[in-house]
Amino acid sequence: MMRPLFQLRNRFLLIGDLVLITSSVLASFALRLDLGPVFVAYMPHALVMIVVALVVKPVVFYVFGLYRRYWVYASTRELWLITLATATASLAVSVMIIGLILSGGLRGFPRSVLGIDLLLSLLSIGGLRLAVRVLAESGQVSQKTDGLAGMRRVVVVGAGDAGALVVREMQCNPQLHQTPVAFVDDDPEKLRKDIHGVRVAGTLHEVGDVVERFAADEVVIALPAAPGAVVRLVADHCRRRSIPFRTMPGVYELIGGTVSVSRLREVEISDLLRREAARIDDELVGQALRGRRILVTGAGGSIGLELCRQVARWRPAQLCLLGHGENSIFEALLDLREDHPELALVPVIADIRDRDRIRSVFESFEPDVIFHAAAHKHVPLMEINVEEAVTNNILGTQSVIDAAVAGVTERLVLISTDKAVQPMNVMGATKRLAESLVRQGAALSGRPFVTVRFGNVLGSRGSMVPLFKRQIARGGPVTITHPDMRRYFMTIPEAVHLVLQAAAMGRGGEVFVLRMGEQLRILDLAEDLIRLSGLEPGKDIEIVFTGARPGEKLSEDLWDEGMKYSPTPHPDIVRVEEEEWTSPEVLEVTIDELVRLAAEGDAPAILGLLGERVPGCVLGQSPPPDFASIV
Repeated sequence: MMRPLFQLRNRFLLIGDLVLITSSVLASFALRLDLGPVFVAYMPHALVMIVVALVVKPVVFYVFGLYRRYWVYASTRELWLITLATATASLAVSVMIIGLILSGGLRGFPRSVLGIDLLLSLLSIGGLRLAVRVLAESGQVSQKTDGLAGMRRVVVVGAGDAGALVVREMQCNPQLHQTPVAFVDDDPEKLRKDIHGVRVAGTLHEVGDVVERFAADEVVIALPAAPGAVVRLVADHCRRRSIPFRTMPGVYELIGGTVSVSRLREVEISDLLRREAARIDDELVGQALRGRRILVTGAGGSIGLELCRQVARWRPAQLCLLGHGENSIFEALLDLREDHPELALVPVIADIRDRDRIRSVFESFEPDVIFHAAAHKHVPLMEINVEEAVTNNILGTQSVIDAAVAGVTERLVLISTDKAVQPMNVMGATKRLAESLVRQGAALSGRPFVTVRFGNVLGSRGSMVPLFKRQIARGGPVTITHPDMRRYFMTIPEAVHLVLQAAAMGRGGEVFVLRMGEQLRILDLAEDLIRLSGLEPGKDIEIVFTGARPGEKLSEDLWDEGMKYSPTPHPDIVRVEEEEWTSPEVLEVTIDELVRLAAEGDAPAILGLLGERVPGCVLGQSPPPDFASIV
């Protein structure tokens, strides 16, 4: 940030205060007595009050911090501070003067002078500091005016607190080379009003007209809680006029604590799909997490890392980051230490399939709460690595649950997927068995072990959005399996936000499902990404349909057909009323057999057993996969 042209050191403020304190006392006597013989007669009284005020008031001002403030950036908070300090100082002076009067030392002292002095002191002391702020801003205006030719004219969408913050940042930082020229906002109370000298010139639907009227070079969307429809509306107006547009982080990014409200970035696909922020029961989540030892498996993955970020907000006693990849855990550790230096972090490199290692970690760390996010999730890759899906998603989950049951763990949450419903692929079938293991663990231990099931998350590792971005960067084509392919979508922070809420309300064995709105066409998602890249679908970037891949459905379900579900205290979370589909004895035999077949590398037998034992499973109906089909 550039230093203001006008600055005033606090020692000069002290000198100014001494002059103003003296002047205030003399002016108070003059207003009370009028200038003349009477005023001269009372001059000894005025001199006594001046001496008292010069001794008392600077000391009180110092105690209140009036000489430690950088008045160039004074705000309403400083105004209240000045008022309180001045009133306290004047009261102290009044007490001493009244004491002298009562002791007979100042007979005939005009007591109304004390009230007049309070008002004059408030005006003069506050006025001096306000002058510092005004002169500093005048210097900034002069700087901006001198360099106006190089400034980009910006229209700010949203005239709330976030928009006002963005405007002030631009006004106070000429090196940004941006000058706000107008707001747009749908609040009728703000229309045609000025905020920080910038006019609210129209509504959101008029953003295109406002851009043209003010010859804007750029649009900034300052609406952290705006739904995707609003961001899409603004983006469409800007694209039609070839105007670049940026946004500030969404509310779920702010919740994660990794970005600030004033940090602008390019509009991303997640912004276009935003929904209104879900509420969260802070007290309930706080009871489940605050002061507890939390362990997250798969902490180096996209979901696991976001879990760590949001859990860190609740000030756990310790947070254990458990993962198989040392590089991803190291990067997660650096990320969390930067944002939460006070948090006790415990990095653990371990494979969840290693029962002895996991049990040893649990005995050492003694986690109170476990978020089990470690899993193989890439559908086509698991179709050609069936044994890995079984050992990691099933055996790994079993080892985590066994260690939790044997230890002091109070709560366990499995992160599951909509692909576990009537699974058509190995990944979904193994996750369905993992859900059953959690339910069995809850029944054996009597503890709140639960499953949270949701659909696709934007930007997670292995998801389609990063793949589409790479294809667009190469000039295309963007490959889509089928024009009618639809999926549920959430942003990573939004999904984790609701996972924490569901985890806190679990009592044991439940399967919670996150409401994810309507399913979206993958084709629409790809076209939006192409447009966000400044290109036109079908013209600049070709879209090619390659056919459905092995194990893929055209659309996903969040629970089995005919399955009942019940509401929860949270409107975006429902509880699936599932009956256990097998006995604990049959489940144990099934798991043992799957692990044996995986060790022998007998993939066809694994597929047959999964198809036989997992409810609604329809494996084996797709042609054998080839490597080209997974990317």
